[in-house]
Amino acid sequence: MNGAFSAPLSMRRLELFPLSTRIQNRRLHIGGCDLAALAEQFGTPLYLYDRQTLDESVQAYRRALQACYPASWGLTYAGKAFLGPALARWTQDHDLWVDCTGPGEIAAACAAGVPRERLLVHGVNKSPADLQIALEKAGTIVVDNLTELQRLIRLHQAGGSFPDLWLRLLPGESVTTHAYTQTGHHDSKFGMSESELTEAVHLCRKYHLPLRGLHFHQGSQFRDPAPLGAAIEKALDLAQEMSLPPDLHAHAAAGGQPWILSPGGGWGVAYHEDDLPQPDISAYIAFVAERVQAGCAKRGLPLPHLHLEPGRSLVARTGVAVYRVGVVKHRPGRIWLLVDGGLADNPRPALYGARYTALPVIEPERPPVQRVSIAGPYCESGDILIEDLPMPEIREGEWIAIPVSGAYHLSMASNYNGALRPPVLWLEGGKAHLIRRRETPEDYLQREISNQT
Repeated sequence: MNGAFSAPLSMRRLELFPLSTRIQNRRLHIGGCDLAALAEQFGTPLYLYDRQTLDESVQAYRRALQACYPASWGLTYAGKAFLGPALARWTQDHDLWVDCTGPGEIAAACAAGVPRERLLVHGVNKSPADLQIALEKAGTIVVDNLTELQRLIRLHQAGGSFPDLWLRLLPGESVTTHAYTQTGHHDSKFGMSESELTEAVHLCRKYHLPLRGLHFHQGSQFRDPAPLGAAIEKALDLAQEMSLPPDLHAHAAAGGQPWILSPGGGWGVAYHEDDLPQPDISAYIAFVAERVQAGCAKRGLPLPHLHLEPGRSLVARTGVAVYRVGVVKHRPGRIWLLVDGGLADNPRPALYGARYTALPVIEPERPPVQRVSIAGPYCESGDILIEDLPMPEIREGEWIAIPVSGAYHLSMASNYNGALRPPVLWLEGGKAHLIRRRETPEDYLQREISNQT
């Protein structure tokens, strides 16, 4: 079967791994650490995050914005991709804001010392309790709907400090991506229509709320920025029509803080060798920056503070999942590699049909000789991580590494079938730091209440 594959396939797959990945002594190393040794020490499933890749990812955004956008700009890390105190502390090394949805993410950011002015709260159905927490902890709230705004008006009238507000526009067009990750289409649950947003601006002015900007988001894991053009035009039209925020021209001309335009995030990454090359961050930024500048010049608007919210494109490639093959099953037309993780720690293949690749941890350069399906231990036929993947012969007990595992795995992980969520290691300077321990059965039972007397 060797003739059906090409030996350099492993080199292509290495392009998907973190930037610090090397093959040393016939073993995968990341961040100067031996993956086989880490799997032996910490067990599997095991998640690894590489500091070097994280640092370079955010610098790529900074370089592009500095080159393309002459006015002020900022970056918010989208915590929904993956967030814990360690990652939140890293954001502050780079002066990033942190986008939180829900009290757990807010708690993680606060535990890491993220200051109030850098904490932004999203959410499509914020309860009064959610909003109260946001008022206490956040510097900015993105208002999704008129009901939420009415709740905020009541809270504002009660007195006390109040965060800045951005209004979320429903632009009416999504980016090209999976239907489940599109957010900008007309019948989406997210954001406000133009008429709703007009009413929201009126209410903000009537009740003297600190309205600072507009936000929209059209979807996640897209590669073509073209659909953002129409949404930017719509947002700028609304800013012009409504002088958003009030006295926009006079305020900016007097040297005050500029209004804010946030076209969200969602720029894609390559998950499989067939997806390479990686989507170009600089091309994405150049498109957005050019459209904003041209649109403002056409309308006589001062340039806004441009604020982007990348998550996946910062953190996905930095993460690697390591599993142990427990069972190899041969079926007519299929070879199954059954590993010790899957649906419970990575639901993306089941949710979105996400396509991954893998390499053996030991002797990763072995040429592929077979096609395999990699599946987990859970009681679902949909618990399949990868299908029809060219691989070398894999023996029971071997470890495999799946790259691009840093986003939307652990943030959506579950305890299905009583699974205990995996530990996370932070790799930096040749050392592995445990930033999240493996769950225990005691953790699993901690929230249960016994009715026995």
